[in-house]
Amino acid sequence: MDNKQQFTAKKVVGQTASAGFQIGVRRTLPVSPEEAWAFLTSPEGLTLWIGTVPLLTWTEGESFTSAEGVSGQLRVVKPLRQLRLKWGKKDWEKPSTLQIRLLSDKPGKTTISFHQENLDHPGTREQMKLYWEDVLGKLADALIK
Repeated sequence: MDNKQQFTAKKVVGQTASAGFQIGVRRTLPVSPEEAWAFLTSPEGLTLWIGTVPLLTWTEGESFTSAEGVSGQLRVVKPLRQLRLKWGKKDWEKPSTLQIRLLSDKPGKTTISFHQENLDHPGTREQMKLYWEDVLGKLADALIK
């Protein structure tokens, strides 16, 4: 068996060749990208996916730590479209990479996508899958009134 076959045989769901474990979840909501972005970056929205943090300026390189122990640093900020950041919980050895995208090709509909990579373990991947699914449910509840 060559190296590629060995890797394929041992590969676990969500495992990548170079970025540890990853997870992606998304949900389409009946809101505009502007509404989705405004909520995600508001204090109320931030509590759903980071926790209680001081108001962010949304500047690349800006760091944060929430009262709940989530910390990170903004890497890419493209208003109404994308956030890419380092994101980690206080008990993690190293942070993951989190990307949030707002995708919209129809008026009044936006898909909110969370993609997280560089997770250390299949158990962490499953924990984060449940976490982001819960976040999307709470976002939907808050945005759809």
